[in-house]
Amino acid sequence: MKSKRKIFSIVLAVSMLVSTTQACTTMIITCGASADGSMIVAHSDDSEMFDNRLVYVPAADYQPGDMRPVYYDPAALGNRPKYNSSVLRRYVGTHRGPVYVDYDHPQSIPLGYIPQVSHTYAYMDGSYGLMNEHQLMMGEATNGSKVTLEPEPGKRIFYSAELSRVAMERCKTARCAIKLMGELIDKYGYYGTGEVLPVADTKEAWVFEMAPSPEKKKGLWVAKKVPDGEIFVAANEFRIREVDPEDPDMMYSKNLFAVAKEHKWWDPKKGKLDWLRTVSEGEYSHPYYSLRRVWRLQSRIAPSLDLSPWVKDGFTKKFPFSIKPDKKLTVRDVIGLYRDHYQGTIFDQTKGVTAGPYGNPYRYPGPMDAGNDTGKLTGHKGAWERPLSIYRSGYTYVAQGRSWLPDPIGGVFWFAPDEAMSSVITPFYVGAHNPVPKPYYTGFSDKFDQKSVWWAFNFVANWAAIKYSYIIKDIKEKQDELEIAAIEGTKAIEKKAQEIYKKDPEQAKIMLSEFSRNTAMNVYDTWWKLAWKLVAKYSDGYVNEPGKMAQQVGYPKEWYPKSAWPHGPIRYEKPKHNVPGE
Repeated sequence: MKSKRKIFSIVLAVSMLVSTTQACTTMIITCGASADGSMIVAHSDDSEMFDNRLVYVPAADYQPGDMRPVYYDPAALGNRPKYNSSVLRRYVGTHRGPVYVDYDHPQSIPLGYIPQVSHTYAYMDGSYGLMNEHQLMMGEATNGSKVTLEPEPGKRIFYSAELSRVAMERCKTARCAIKLMGELIDKYGYYGTGEVLPVADTKEAWVFEMAPSPEKKKGLWVAKKVPDGEIFVAANEFRIREVDPEDPDMMYSKNLFAVAKEHKWWDPKKGKLDWLRTVSEGEYSHPYYSLRRVWRLQSRIAPSLDLSPWVKDGFTKKFPFSIKPDKKLTVRDVIGLYRDHYQGTIFDQTKGVTAGPYGNPYRYPGPMDAGNDTGKLTGHKGAWERPLSIYRSGYTYVAQGRSWLPDPIGGVFWFAPDEAMSSVITPFYVGAHNPVPKPYYTGFSDKFDQKSVWWAFNFVANWAAIKYSYIIKDIKEKQDELEIAAIEGTKAIEKKAQEIYKKDPEQAKIMLSEFSRNTAMNVYDTWWKLAWKLVAKYSDGYVNEPGKMAQQVGYPKEWYPKSAWPHGPIRYEKPKHNVPGE
């Protein structure tokens, strides 16, 4: 018991750090819930302190007897120098293609090895495996769990990120991915935090949730199918509840029930095993950190449900596992859901004293804010609401799979660097030949870099904070222009690609790759131009336009009574009230 307590005390400090830096929102929109019959998986990776590069990992061939190295994931528990792994460089080496080769840094050290397969598929890589050339898609969200464990080389070697990459390399379907990742946990063990991976192909969608086990090697996991026609959302809290052995649409680890009983996490006499209660303390970080986003998404997707934002506790069942939308969603509808600061609700982040005179929705945490993953606020006097669009986001994406098209044409990965509200989704055809241009895998968040698309969007988002209600209008205007052009462009290029694909699939792939790269480069160039335009336009508090320089717009009328302005020096006599600052 003493050794277990020591492990838990060590990892508690780690999990407190991770909970404030890596916290995401993820969704599945099944075919029957999307406007055109697409399968959609969406995700926001809400930590700019991590490696925000979008990397295309090419397909590869291997020889019999080759072994696949499994690396430590900094997304799990942060920097671990002994594995040459840091949050700014998720991996350094040759096993994931040329982008990750970096001769200025030592190569990542594997935790262990698994048998390699003869051929691996190409895929998009971020903090996790994102989408592969066969239209297999995944999202992710970190969850609090009762147990958080360090990796143990050769014994406990997998976290969700490497699990997702192995699945991307080897699977074409969601079922294949679920079974493979479950088998890897069962055989090689699981470390880190609780996790949820939405997993989908062009026809079927599943939710795969996992947590470390108190046992020495193995982990715990459960998977549940999302009914077609419905939408699943998760935001840093496990969403699967009762585990039913008789349900054909569920899978789970062989040790789940035994471990739960042994550690008195579940009493069979009291009913079915509740996965959330069994492996978790509830919400992540603080009350409503997770559930407010689930409420907001489900309320916007299906207003007819008339859901209340208030619940009894973090184990509420008021928000269903999945819901039917009031209207079917498009790709732009989905990214629009991520551009949410609770506008028009009592939680609107553009309102209140902290938003300032220009409706700035950003809320910056400090030492007084909650930083654990237990859902408790012990010792804290307040908390900020956690919106869907958050200033510290690394990227947001909407992965789109279409069963009626060949994989190279059907699989589109819509990627938006930095915060969703002020970013632009750009299409990449994953089945094409290396569709990602250099600015999308260039640059790190610790050093300003004009060659990086992430820095273009991050700079504009930060600049927007000085006069948000004005600048966001400029951003949205350019955002609409680029996104509408990209959507119309995909329609045109796909029509041509289908004709060419029948005669020459390779030529169709080349054409789709060129379209992806050209569209992305246009976004990169356009956004840096917008950045410098905004610097000049809103310099020194003015609004500067050709022929209308130095426009003195002041502050919104409703702001003046809240400020020191009414008590300012408008006469020579000493005022009867206290002068601000005295």
